[in-house]
Amino acid sequence: MTDPMDQPARPPAVPGASPVPEPSGVDLARVALRAAKEQARARGAAAQQKKQARRGGLRSGARADGRDPLPLGAAINRLITERGWETPAAVGGVMGRWPQMVGPEVAQHCEPQRYDEDARVLTVRCDSTAWATQLRLLAPQLVARLNADLGQGTVKLIKVMGPGGPPRRYGQLRSPGSTGPGDTYG
Repeated sequence: MTDPMDQPARPPAVPGASPVPEPSGVDLARVALRAAKEQARARGAAAQQKKQARRGGLRSGARADGRDPLPLGAAINRLITERGWETPAAVGGVMGRWPQMVGPEVAQHCEPQRYDEDARVLTVRCDSTAWATQLRLLAPQLVARLNADLGQGTVKLIKVMGPGGPPRRYGQLRSPGSTGPGDTYG
């Protein structure tokens, strides 16, 4: 004889509604199989984590993950983005493309020296005072061209420097404190 307490409770019948079918043996077997698979998956994942901890961490496997090698260009782009070097890298690219930006004649006589990211100033040195004056006149147009290429506000000012004097020479024929021919330049 079976005890009525061992049987699952049935919801009360609603008049006019079709009775809810009880899960059959096949449905119960599917539910039990699904639960067993989930438990096995959980046990396997725990065992895998334990194994990885014993060997000293994760290892790269057949699937791609963040530890896999990258092509050089992708690695450099990722490094530039992570460090926030987009603007200096872009300005460095302009320094490499200087002849295309200003033209071959101007590039032959004027050369970019450095870029101050905080002040957004590009410093350019010219080989003569005449070219320095010419570049000062072209500076607003050049700033507009650079900002169109790099993004608005990247370069606010171009600081034009004239030619530097020859390097100081120290020796017997120099008087102490002499600046040499520096007063005739720029």
